[in-house]
Amino acid sequence: MTSETPQTPGAASGAPREGAPAGGGPRPPMGGGPRGPRTGGPRPFGPPGARRPRRKVCVFCLEKVKRIDYKDRPRLQRFLSDRAKIDPRRKSGNCAKHQRMLTTALKRARFMALLPYTAEHVRAMMSPQARALAGGPPPPRPERGPRPPYMSRPMGPASEGAGPRPEAPRPAEAPRAESPRPEPTS
Repeated sequence: MTSETPQTPGAASGAPREGAPAGGGPRPPMGGGPRGPRTGGPRPFGPPGARRPRRKVCVFCLEKVKRIDYKDRPRLQRFLSDRAKIDPRRKSGNCAKHQRMLTTALKRARFMALLPYTAEHVRAMMSPQARALAGGPPPPRPERGPRPPYMSRPMGPASEGAGPRPEAPRPAEAPRAESPRPEPTS
């Protein structure tokens, strides 16, 4: 007894199945498949049975806001990410009109220093020189030890017996005579 399963003639030889186009011809038109044509409506996404996310609604439209005030810091901060980036529409749920107004208000608030351009932890990672270029406080100056006294000539074997160079006498400064100013004529 063999454990081979019986095959249909032509299946092993690579012959086309019944109903399939012969010789690798054109495919059947899209939409018509073994289950029939696709019906209209939203295309399902994700695994079957997965919950579809609920569409977000613009909070400014709900509250019937005409203008977004750049001084309203708590409201504006809700639309900034943890890195102080402006949240996109797909995340915040704003309509296009209010997203434009919100972006303008956030930029004004940043300009007036009500909101940060970058997050605090990002600024902490910057080098002191980069922080100074970005408008932050200048880097701290390194501590210097006491300076050695000024020597006019370098110390070395050629200058050992010479000692310090004598200073040349400075010429006496003559007092300046001020010239009289001409009287303004009217």
